[in-house]
Amino acid sequence: MTGYLLRRLGYALVILLAVNLLTFALFFVVNSPDDMARMQLGSKRVTPEAIERWKQEKGYDKPRWYNPDASGIERLTSTIFFEKSVRLFLFEFGNDVDGRSIRGEILDRAGPSLALAVPVFFVGLALNVTFALAMALFRASVLDLWGVVVCIALMSISSLFYIISGQYLVSKAFALVPISGFSGGWDALRFLALPILVGVGAGIGSGTRFYRTLFLEEMGRDYVRTARAKGLAEMTVMFRHVLRNALIPILTGVVAVIPTLFMGSLIAESFFGIPGLGSYTIDAIQSQDFSVVRSMVYLGSVLYIVGLVLTDISYTLVDPRVRFE
Repeated sequence: MTGYLLRRLGYALVILLAVNLLTFALFFVVNSPDDMARMQLGSKRVTPEAIERWKQEKGYDKPRWYNPDASGIERLTSTIFFEKSVRLFLFEFGNDVDGRSIRGEILDRAGPSLALAVPVFFVGLALNVTFALAMALFRASVLDLWGVVVCIALMSISSLFYIISGQYLVSKAFALVPISGFSGGWDALRFLALPILVGVGAGIGSGTRFYRTLFLEEMGRDYVRTARAKGLAEMTVMFRHVLRNALIPILTGVVAVIPTLFMGSLIAESFFGIPGLGSYTIDAIQSQDFSVVRSMVYLGSVLYIVGLVLTDISYTLVDPRVRFE
């Protein structure tokens, strides 16, 4: 098992390095520092002196890969690649256009993102598994038929519809909770109730249909027919055999998603005014803050790769075949 995990970690490091190189190429080769300066300065008639001054302020006036004017190791370290990409491996993100520490902003905004994403994830998971089990247990019945119809209908509706409808009905028409904003402490529940409700409702359709497919696939296997042939009740078969074996793909999918909860929701946080990492990324894109966008792309890649590694580890815990290969 140790060799298996070491191989997966090696693959993860290679992928992370490739993502870093690709991100650098997109930001500094395809989109040159001169182009960044023109977009940031916001004028078609910007002078070359203003461009050079902006590049010096941001540290973009150095060579990309190799600095022949420097000496020793500084030929490699005194470059845009080292200062803007290599330092990302140490989570040194630098400052945004306003001079604030990006790492400080990420740490401050992680709390609101997790406060929204964690309840949506776990409540949605519990409801999806419960509804999927009920539909699989009463398969080919009216409950199953209409459940599939409702799931497909929910999947076909854009998440923006849920957000706008929820804000209009719950916040504007009935005035139950604030329409947007955020507050610290227990008062945050007033602002998070509607986003959590919308997030759970928007994911029920796809989640329930996916888990129903898993349960139906397990119900057709030989060990389930053997359990029924022994005279076990259908509820016992479902919970003791079907659910236990279906937990393997469910667990691996859940573990892969957990690290990405840190990144928050781009759309929900923007519409509900939650100062999390999702809205931070959207604001950076709109203001063309390339340092923040680059940092968030890298951080998202790291978290996604961590999720994949945790998925591989969970495989070794729940599937002995992987452990002994």
